[in-house]
Amino acid sequence: MAAAAPLPVLLLLVAVSLLVPAADAIYCDEDDCYDLLGVKQDANASEIKKAYYKLSLKHHPDKNPDPESRALFVKVANAYEILKDEETREKYDYAVAHPEEFFYNTAQYYRAYYGYKTDTRSVLIGLLLIVSAFQYINQLTSYSQAIESVKQTPAYRNRLKALEFERTGGISSKKKGNKQMDKKVEDELRNEVDLQIQGVQKPSVWNLCGVQLILLPYLIGKLLIWQICWFWRYRVKKSPYSWEDACYLTRTSLRMPANTWQNIDEFTKEDLVMKRLWEKANMERHIAEARRGSKQRRR
Repeated sequence: MAAAAPLPVLLLLVAVSLLVPAADAIYCDEDDCYDLLGVKQDANASEIKKAYYKLSLKHHPDKNPDPESRALFVKVANAYEILKDEETREKYDYAVAHPEEFFYNTAQYYRAYYGYKTDTRSVLIGLLLIVSAFQYINQLTSYSQAIESVKQTPAYRNRLKALEFERTGGISSKKKGNKQMDKKVEDELRNEVDLQIQGVQKPSVWNLCGVQLILLPYLIGKLLIWQICWFWRYRVKKSPYSWEDACYLTRTSLRMPANTWQNIDEFTKEDLVMKRLWEKANMERHIAEARRGSKQRRR
C-alpha cells in the first residue's frame, strides 16, 4: 500500500486548489470563449468573425447603453481576441483540455497574449541603454576611486605645493601659520593639476557600448579607409613611417594600451620608436635586453 502524503503537502495542495483559478479561467474568466461567441469549438475563422460582428452590433455601448450589455460586450470582445488568433486559440484549447497543467498554461497565456505586443527593437534598445548606464557608472566609480587614491600620495601634495609656490612667487599664505594650505586655494590648484593615472581612463560617453554600436558603421568605414591608406602609403609607395604611425606600430608591438603610451615621457617614446620594435629581430633583441636588465637588478 502506498504511503499517505504528509499533512503539509495535503494542506498545500488544498490551498493551491482554492486560491488558483481553473486553467481556462485566465482567458475568459469563468466563461467559455466559444459559448460567449455562440460558436462550436470546431468553428472556422470566418464563423468566429461573423458571430463577433453580430454580437457587437447588438451589445456595443453605442448601440445598447444597458450596463449588463456593456459588460457582456467586453467579454465577447475578449473572447474574439483570443479565438481570432490561431496560436492563442490553440493554447486556449490546450488549457481547456489539460486544466491540471495550470502553471504551464499560465505561462503560455502571458507569452501569447502579451509577448507579441512587445516590440523586440524596443526591448533591445532598452537593454542597451541599461547596460550603457551601468557601464558609465562603473567607469565613473573606478575613476573617482583612482583620483582619491592619487590625492593621498605625497607626490600629489608636492605638486600642489610646487604649483602654489609658482603662483604666489614663493610667498605662502600666513593665515594658518604656513602649516596647512588654504582650502579654497587648494581646490583651485587641484583643478589645475593634470592627473595622469595609468590603467584608468576618464569616463566618456563615446566609450559606452551603446554609442559604439550606433557608431559601428562609421567606425568600420573609417577602419577600411585607414587600412587602404596604410597599404597604399607603406606597401605600394614604400614611404617611411610617420611619427604617429611609428608610435602606433611600437605600441602595438609592445601590446601597450593607448592611455599607458600617452603617459610615457617623450624621451622614452623616442627611444622605443628608434628601436623599430615592429620588426621581429629588433623586438627579440629588445626582449633579451629587458630580461638581462631584470636579472642584473635582482642580483
